[in-house]
Amino acid sequence: MTGSVAAHAEGPFWDAAARRLLYVDMLAGDVLEWTPGAGSGAGAGSGAGAGAPQRHPVGDRVAAAIRARRAGGFVVAIEHGFAILDDALALVETLPPVLDDPRVRMNDGCCDPAGRFYCGTMAYDGSPGAGTLYRLDADRSCHVVLEGVTISNGLQWDAAGATAFYVDTPTDRIDAFEVAPDGGFGARRTFARIVEAGDGHPDGMAVDAEGGLWVALWGGARVQLYAPDGSLDAVVELPVAHVTACAFGGDDLRTLYITTSRLGRGEDAEPEAGSVFAVEPGVAGAPLPACAA
Repeated sequence: MTGSVAAHAEGPFWDAAARRLLYVDMLAGDVLEWTPGAGSGAGAGSGAGAGAPQRHPVGDRVAAAIRARRAGGFVVAIEHGFAILDDALALVETLPPVLDDPRVRMNDGCCDPAGRFYCGTMAYDGSPGAGTLYRLDADRSCHVVLEGVTISNGLQWDAAGATAFYVDTPTDRIDAFEVAPDGGFGARRTFARIVEAGDGHPDGMAVDAEGGLWVALWGGARVQLYAPDGSLDAVVELPVAHVTACAFGGDDLRTLYITTSRLGRGEDAEPEAGSVFAVEPGVAGAPLPACAA
């Protein structure tokens, strides 16, 4: 565990090339870099780190950081669009803004198997329907994928890239979309619902090598595993309420790293809120794609 070093930790990404975990302190605008201690990223399960995470300021807000395939470094989602960082996580270039509404910001993002970077937005005040899901293609053109969402959050794909799993948090659903060859979303169905009182609301997600979908539950103090048929298969309980996202990492991808937030939580009640936790769920994760842009 990293310790409570972030106000709102999000967007974990295992950087296999450098054997480090990257995540963001979203509202602070920082990318955090954390190298697990000996063994902790490859099966130890304790998550004990080799030291405190290093902070890399990016801007006013930062939603996700994903390794870039074309020129090295990273592509990051920032408050109103995307930017390029180098391998040392320093800002190199800010791409043209995707939106210009000061009431709306980027919130969560992920790449599909083809390397297209999808990132959704939300209004700062959570206004219903104010969010949009965007897609950054390899040529750095940006396209609208979904409109009228409220809190665009977790997004993952099946191994073939034919199905996208998507969370608009207030719906308390994980939806599945058919994905067209150009990356557009087609037919939509409900994959799973969060139905039990106290389970929280769906946030970020991760996919394992067996097709299971691991879903962080904001306000639920847990991560829930859904089998490929949408049935609830397992629960990982945590000592903090606001669980934001998860990603597999370590040399064998068998450690599940889980980010949390201390927004609205008192330090005395939840001293570990804002930490990254590490667990060994007994299954390997699917590798996270790099960004083609």
